[in-house]
Parts: sequence; structure tokens; C-alpha cells
Amino acid sequence: MLLSMMLWASSAQAVPGTCPKTLDEIPLPLTVERTDPRLQGPALIVVEKKRRRIYQLKSGALVEGACWKIGLGFAVIGHKKQQGDGKTPQGWYRTSDKPTSQFYAAIAVHYPNLADAAVGRAAGRINTRQLAAVEAALAGDEKPPQNTPLGGEILIHGGGSATDWTLGCIAMENADIDALRAGLPPGMRTDLLVLP
Repeated sequence: MLLSMMLWASSAQAVPGTCPKTLDEIPLPLTVERTDPRLQGPALIVVEKKRRRIYQLKSGALVEGACWKIGLGFAVIGHKKQQGDGKTPQGWYRTSDKPTSQFYAAIAVHYPNLADAAVGRAAGRINTRQLAAVEAALAGDEKPPQNTPLGGEILIHGGGSATDWTLGCIAMENADIDALRAGLPPGMRTDLLVLP
């Protein structure tokens, strides 16, 4: 088993035989409506946490070869709620380029989204001013404040996918994230759906 994981980690190739061909083959939670226009976007990124896979889809179909293995936050089960919980967020997010990062080829995930911020405010983790700042950033298609108690600096980045080693990011093999980035729009601006 360990040998096969090591061989997989060094191969940096699309995952054979386990990739959906279309969005219809990806199980969506009831909270995601199949009529949502973002699902038919030109460069949709979908993460399936349970299967440890990331896909790029165009108009609801898998881009050829765009299915890769990932590593997640060290606390895999559940949705990120606060700084330091080790969870990878779930739901709809926007992305953008992160040209300066300690991690290879980083793409910023615009966490928290509106739902995350509303839940955080209701739970008393952020205040009204912080909620308003998140709302304003997202309305402008910008990355929201990253220094609130909800946590931040969630990325898709290189560095390896053999284990769940991040603090909440989505980790890929370096060659795989290069392939993902090559298929994304300028500035890495697209929609991301992270599924449980």
C-alpha cells in the first residue's frame, strides 16, 4: 500500500478509470441545484473531498485528462468554521491567482463565502463590521478578508497529494496543478464547488 502511494505520488498524472465524464456522474448534495448556471461554466473546478479528487469541467463535461488526486486539510470530515480547525471548506467559491505564496502555483479560494460569513456572524465568531467587509469583497468578485476568526488563506496549491497534510487547503502534485492552471481563465478567476 505504501509503495503504491509512493508510486502514485511520483506519477503526477490524471487518475485513470475513476474520473466522471460529465457532471451528471458526480453526486451533488441537495443544497446544490443541478440547474445552477455555474455548473455549466467554461472552467468549473469541482472537488470531491470524500474521493480526494479535483476535476475541471467545461459546459458540464470533464476536460480531457482534468481529473487529479488531492490532499486536504488534516481534519477531513466536515466544513471549515474557524481558524485552525484543519478543515477544507465546502460549497461554492470563486478563485483567483495567488502569485506570491510559499506554496507552489497557488490559486486563492475566496473563503469565506456569504453563507460562511452569515453562519460565523450568527455564532458570534465575527462581528457585523467583519461580515460587511466579507460581503463587500465578494460583491466586487474579490477575495474576502483573510484575517478573521473564520480563517483564511485557503488555496489550491502544489506540494503533494499523497496525504491530508494541509491546514485546510487543497494540495495537488506540482505537475497536476500546472495542468489545472493551464486550463483556467486569466487571473485563475473561475467558480469552484467543493463537495463533501
